[in-house]
Amino acid sequence: MKKYPLLIITGICFLISISSVSIFAQAVRSAHVGLVYPLSTNGVSAPEISNAFSLHAISGVSKNEQSVAIAGVASIVKEHVRGVQISGVYNHAGISVHGAQIAGFGNYAKTRVEGAQIAGFMNMTGPVNSQIGGFLNVATDVKGGQIAGFMNKSGDVNAQVAGFINIAKKVKGVQIAGFINIADSSDYPIGIINIIKNGEKSIGVSYDESGTALATFRSGGRVLYSVLGVGYNLKETHTNYYALEAGIGARLYSGKIFRLNAELATQVLTDFREDPYSKNTLRILPTLRIGNRVEVFAGPSLNYAYYDRDDHHAFVKKFIWKNKNSDDFHGFHVGYNLGVQIVL
Repeated sequence: MKKYPLLIITGICFLISISSVSIFAQAVRSAHVGLVYPLSTNGVSAPEISNAFSLHAISGVSKNEQSVAIAGVASIVKEHVRGVQISGVYNHAGISVHGAQIAGFGNYAKTRVEGAQIAGFMNMTGPVNSQIGGFLNVATDVKGGQIAGFMNKSGDVNAQVAGFINIAKKVKGVQIAGFINIADSSDYPIGIINIIKNGEKSIGVSYDESGTALATFRSGGRVLYSVLGVGYNLKETHTNYYALEAGIGARLYSGKIFRLNAELATQVLTDFREDPYSKNTLRILPTLRIGNRVEVFAGPSLNYAYYDRDDHHAFVKKFIWKNKNSDDFHGFHVGYNLGVQIVL
């Protein structure tokens, strides 16, 4: 017997599965144990039986789960899960989950999850309290938040965090994406590009104390917005320096004619041969709107520049502080930023 434990267990489960139709008659079983459907204590009747506890080495099938359902590969529940559903690969609830689903690959609930979904790859349901997916989350509405490695998609949601893209209707809190946020309403989007229906987008040109001219694109909600710029340095005449800038802005005051914005941005100047000249900038931008679409702005900035000392960059000569001992140059200087933009 010691040589064939798996064979013996399989045989026992098979015999139980054949006889289970006539042996069991109660509506909810206290426990459901097996290898894979129909090799389990509920046998071929498993899809019609509800359980308080289920444990399957490979996969299990049931009508409802009242407490805990655990499977090595997949847990398939035809109707409701009231408790926790855990599997190594995939969880399926035909109607709803009142608790949580945890799976190595994916979770699915047809109508709603009153709790959480956590999966290594994908979560899909109707309304849900929260979702955490390694790749993708999809829900009709989310009371809490969505966190995904690649994409979140929802109706109304409190918060979204994704490595690449978020899509929602109304976002009550913050929306953070590695590349793009899309929403009907989102006051606090943080991404390279933000397409917000009740927000604002603009294109423009700007110039700063280093002699760098940028073509800019600003996009975001009513409070936070992103800054993206590409351009060229006009001060350096011997070498072609190209510029790239990215940052985040906040509307400190918004009136019909006057606005006050603050922006935190990183700018890089490079000739694609030597180490780049980099600076982090905090700027305050008083902004005047002319007509319905044109805005002009100009304001001071505090800048922290750093570059390889051997490159002898001369974009800015006067610093309020600079280091003297390291191989790389670091220094603070006061500057300015001015420009004009068209609100789209």
